[in-house]
Amino acid sequence: MALSTAAAAVVAFGDLDRQTVGLLVIALTVSLLMCGVHVAPALALPGLLGIWNLAGPKGVASLLEEIPHSSVASWSLSVIPMFILMGLVLQQTGITAVLFDAARQWIGRVPGGLAVATVVSGAGMSAGSGSTLGVTFALGRIGIPEMIKARYSPRLATGSVAMAGTLKLLIPPSITMVIYAGIAQTPVGPQLLAGVVPGVILAVLFTVVIMIWAKVRPVDAPAVDMSGYTTRSRLRAAVRTWPLVLLAVIIIGGMYSGVATATEAGALAAFTAIVLGAWSIRRDGPRQLLLRLGTALGHTVAAVAAIMLLLVGVHIMTRVAALSGLAQELTGFVSDLGLSRVGLLLCLVVVFVVLGMFMDELAMMLLTVPILIPVLNQLDIDLLWFGVFMGLMCEIGMVAPPVGLLSFIVHGIAQDREVNLGVRISLGDVFRGVMWFVFVAIVFVVVLIAVPQIALWLPQASMG
Repeated sequence: MALSTAAAAVVAFGDLDRQTVGLLVIALTVSLLMCGVHVAPALALPGLLGIWNLAGPKGVASLLEEIPHSSVASWSLSVIPMFILMGLVLQQTGITAVLFDAARQWIGRVPGGLAVATVVSGAGMSAGSGSTLGVTFALGRIGIPEMIKARYSPRLATGSVAMAGTLKLLIPPSITMVIYAGIAQTPVGPQLLAGVVPGVILAVLFTVVIMIWAKVRPVDAPAVDMSGYTTRSRLRAAVRTWPLVLLAVIIIGGMYSGVATATEAGALAAFTAIVLGAWSIRRDGPRQLLLRLGTALGHTVAAVAAIMLLLVGVHIMTRVAALSGLAQELTGFVSDLGLSRVGLLLCLVVVFVVLGMFMDELAMMLLTVPILIPVLNQLDIDLLWFGVFMGLMCEIGMVAPPVGLLSFIVHGIAQDREVNLGVRISLGDVFRGVMWFVFVAIVFVVVLIAVPQIALWLPQASMG
C-alpha cells in the first residue's frame, strides 16, 4: 500500500509525458485491485489523479461536474434495476427452486443426470434472474446436497454448480452484458440477444462434458434411483416452472419481436415477477410478502448504486485514456505489429485468462474495454460480438484458479454441513472440478472467433 501511495503522488504531481501518466494510472489501478480495493474507487481515484496531472484542478472539477451524471443518466441503463429486482423477487419468493426439481425428474436418468440437471437449471434460472451470484447460491444450496446424497464426487458436484452459475453472464437478462453495452455504447437489446445462442450452446457443451465424465468415471456419478417418479409427477413438475418460462418469453421474446425495448421488457418482467411472487407465497400472508419484497427492493438499491459507481469509474478511466493518448498509442502499436483480427483476438484470449487469475469479471471488463475500443474499431471487430467474447472470457475468469470468484463462492456454500452432508469439500476439489469445463469454454471461444455469426445471427435477425 505504501508503494501505491508513492505511485499516486507521482501520477498526480510528477513531471511526466502524457503516455507515461496513462500507463501509471493503469498500473496504479491494477495495484489497488490486487490490494483488495473495491473496483469503483480503484478505477476512479487513479483516474482523477491522472486528470489532475494532465488537465489541472479545473479539469478535475469539470470532470466531476459532468461524468457522474452523463455516465448513468441513460435510458438504456434503466434496464439494470429492473433485471436485478426481478431476480431478487424470484429468489426471495422461492420460485427459482422449482426448476431444479423439474430438471432432475426429466433428466435424472442420463449419465451424470443430477449434474446435467444442475446445468439445465442454471440456464433456465439465468433466463429469469438478474444475478449471477443469486443463480449460483440457489444451485449450490439445492444441487450440491442432492448430488452428495447420490454419492457424486465433490469435484463433479461443485464444478457443475460453478459452471452453471457462469451461464448468467451470457443468457439474458445479463447485467454483465448491460454494463458492457454502457461502456461500449452498443444498443442494449441487441447486445442481450447476442448472448442467447452462445449461452445455449455453452450449456449444451457443459452437459456433454458431464455425460462423458460420467461414462469414463461412473464412480463419480452413480446412477440415481428414479423409480419414485411417474409421468404424472414429471408433467406436474414441468408445469410448475411456467413462471420462469413466462419471464423468459417476456424478456427474450419481447426484445426479439421488437414489441418492447430492453428497458420495457425488463420493467414488464419485474412487475410480472412481483405479481407471481405475491401469488406463490399468498398463504404466508401480506406481512411476509411485504418483508420479502422490502428485502428485494433494498438489495436492488444497493446493487444498482454499486453498478452505477462502477460506470462512473470506467468513464473517468476512458477520459484518462483519451487525454493521455494511450488509446491512440495502443492502436498504433497494434497496427505496427500487423496483427489480423484473429491474431489480436487469440492474443486477447491469453491476456484475459491471465487477468482473470487476479481480478473479477467487472474489473477485467472495465479496465480493458475502454482502451481496446479504438483498436477493435480499426480492425473492424463488431462491438456486439466482442461483448459476447468478453462475456465468455469473464465466465472463464470467474471460475479459473487461483482467484475464480465463483469457485470461492461455491466452496464457501459447500462448507455448510446442510450442504456437504458431512463430506469434506476442499477448494482444490472445486478448482479440479471446473477445469474440464474451462478447457471446453476456451475451445468454444476459438470457434466463436472463427464463426462470429454464432453471436451475431440473432440480433441481426431481430433488427430485420
